[in-house]
Amino acid sequence: MKTPIWRVVLAAAGFLAIQASAALPQDKVWRIGLFHVGLDHEPPSLPTLRRALHDLGYIEGKNLRFDWRNQGNEQEAHATARAFVRERVDLIVAFEDQVVRAAQAATTDIPIVFLHVVDPIGSGYVRGLSHPGGNLTGFISYPDSIAKRLELFTEIVPSLKRVLALVDPDDPVTPRDPTRRAAAALGIELIEAAMSSPEQAQRVFATLQPGTADAVIVVSPNLLTKFPATIISLSGQAGLPFAAHRKEWVEHGALFSYAPDLAAVGPLAARYIDRILKGASPAELPVEQLSKLRLVINLKTATMLGLTVPPTLLGRADEVIE
Repeated sequence: MKTPIWRVVLAAAGFLAIQASAALPQDKVWRIGLFHVGLDHEPPSLPTLRRALHDLGYIEGKNLRFDWRNQGNEQEAHATARAFVRERVDLIVAFEDQVVRAAQAATTDIPIVFLHVVDPIGSGYVRGLSHPGGNLTGFISYPDSIAKRLELFTEIVPSLKRVLALVDPDDPVTPRDPTRRAAAALGIELIEAAMSSPEQAQRVFATLQPGTADAVIVVSPNLLTKFPATIISLSGQAGLPFAAHRKEWVEHGALFSYAPDLAAVGPLAARYIDRILKGASPAELPVEQLSKLRLVINLKTATMLGLTVPPTLLGRADEVIE
């Protein structure tokens, strides 16, 4: 009996897959370059990424070299990106937009997995979410939630009228218009303050007159990562509630956060890294977005600021820190 052609094709495909697997270098040490801007902290997804890669069989010191670098600013990130390219790392992991811009400027062939970006299409990182089309793919972790954060502010601070809006003039993806529209809809006056360094932040708060603002919010994504600990500290010293972009900063004194669980991105990124190192193309791995937003409230901070969080809002919170 003649063998059906589909059996021949399947047998040949299986043989080629086995051959390709056998041809993979067993003693290969994969080198991954990872970087981030923000010297006062590390991304919460970094340790979960490390653990997930280990679980997938990538052992640091054995078959994986993990080159992690924390940067002070975007200029330093560009230098690091060029160094990764010169050293021919196998893959680059870029945490947040500042280093994604640096990585994209440095290479068009080394695969780049980005984490915690705002708008990858608008920023020009990818052509589309389902088919990125280049050497970048990754995860959107900062959806446009500033309108919701302002709304939550009005629930916790009913007398809220003026909000100090922190803006980095060097940040190309600052959502000024959406923030202004959201504030106007809530009857809130925005008081913009420009800063791009901790020293400038200190000057802004030092010259802030009592009664000028009722709360503080960050508008520019750059400022979410460059020196958030400084901003939280200065807001607390000024007696102003601050809305954070992740729960870890609520644990450090911010009043609340409304954002995804950033630590959860680590295992997702590890899966993409594994697939790329095994031959998948970033161009065909869809960009994913964390859809679950979590409300975390710090009751201790609220008490220190003389605020009473409504029981209905506490009931909606995913986590309450006491």
